Amino acid sequence: MEEIPEQDPLPPLRVGLTYNLKKNVNSDIEDIEAEYDSMDTVLAIKNALEQSNCRVELMEATGELLNTLSQSKPDIVFNFAEGISGRGREAQVPAIMNLLRIPFSGSDETTLCIALDKALAKRLVASYHIKTPKYKIVFHENPKPIHNFSLPAIVKPNAEGSSKGISDVAIATGIEELNRLVSRNISIYRQNMLVEEYIEGREYTVALLGNDSDLKVFPPMEIIHRDQSKPFHIYSYSVKQNCMELIKYECPASVDSHTEAEMIHTAKRIYNILGCKDFARIDFRLGNDGKLYFIEINPLPGLAPGYSDYPMIAEACGMEYETLVRKILNSALKRFDMPEIPE
Repeated sequence: MEEIPEQDPLPPLRVGLTYNLKKNVNSDIEDIEAEYDSMDTVLAIKNALEQSNCRVELMEATGELLNTLSQSKPDIVFNFAEGISGRGREAQVPAIMNLLRIPFSGSDETTLCIALDKALAKRLVASYHIKTPKYKIVFHENPKPIHNFSLPAIVKPNAEGSSKGISDVAIATGIEELNRLVSRNISIYRQNMLVEEYIEGREYTVALLGNDSDLKVFPPMEIIHRDQSKPFHIYSYSVKQNCMELIKYECPASVDSHTEAEMIHTAKRIYNILGCKDFARIDFRLGNDGKLYFIEINPLPGLAPGYSDYPMIAEACGMEYETLVRKILNSALKRFDMPEIPE
């Protein structure tokens, strides 16, 4: 019998890995680099992909990225770059990918622009009758004092993630205190401030993975503050930095089946309303009034192993970090009708 010749193995998938690194900038602002990643996270993603026959090239998203991509010509880009500056910074890399017609993981530039602008995302989501806390924008170029607003209120930069600009004193209980807090934050962050009604209650985050009929919604994770003696509980930057000491993460969350189903259904709706792709994470508050409130969405969630909420949720649900990274890439590969990698 004639032997069937062995097939040649598929050539490695050439993956560009785009990111922005922390530079240890000397600044009086403690969270100035909050959204950027460490090289440990970059290498963890690189390692996960290389285990599945990928040839990974590191591509820091600087001004040289356009030249790097033109020369390297990757098959696909795994993007988790936060961008350099401006309200639309997270859109910088996806816009370049579309300009060069290079496939990439994650949401496109339009979705990332809308989602990073918290007020814009809230306005769009609310137009679909999804409840969100009352809010107001104070413009940094012409800030006008607030005379009337629902209190207590939380103040945060309108276009930041990773709790950047949310300090341990981000909540005001009086109008004068609120105006002082807004003025302080504008002077520090030089951008519009979102003033939002503080919803007393429980805090949840929901992770989503995939697209269309393959969309997977992980069970909600509750963020529980260990110290319940404080009048307000916010997932601030400093709390995140000391999360293992200050926070108890419960996934799956202890929540009744009706509320869990509502949260999962609402998360899916928001994901699709905003045109998210491949992965995202959505934050909710369950008020003491029993109502569910959309807080914000991150369609470019952190992937730091052992720290970021998104991989923490996956791990709690039995999915290893390496598998999660490969599933994100496979979601993108499937969208672009490209062969998937082993998970």
